[in-house]
Amino acid sequence: MYRAPTHRWYLERIIWLIAGVVVLGGVTLGLLVSKYWFILPILAGFNMIIFALTGFCPMAVILNKFFGVEPLNEKENGYKME
Repeated sequence: MYRAPTHRWYLERIIWLIAGVVVLGGVTLGLLVSKYWFILPILAGFNMIIFALTGFCPMAVILNKFFGVEPLNEKENGYKME
């Protein structure tokens, strides 16, 4: 069984948190306020698919460049935020 480390807030962990909040928030608002809020989780899902296919995540760029959040194993895995 895989268990992600929780000793600090690294880039991937924050992205999963933001994605979860966006999806749950969009569904909740879609059910309670207006059906147009369902666009939010649809866009989040589309962004996750784009990331899986291309490796590009706009939220990762924003968190890294503007807030200085680092990936979990940048040095060990050999990838670097550009």
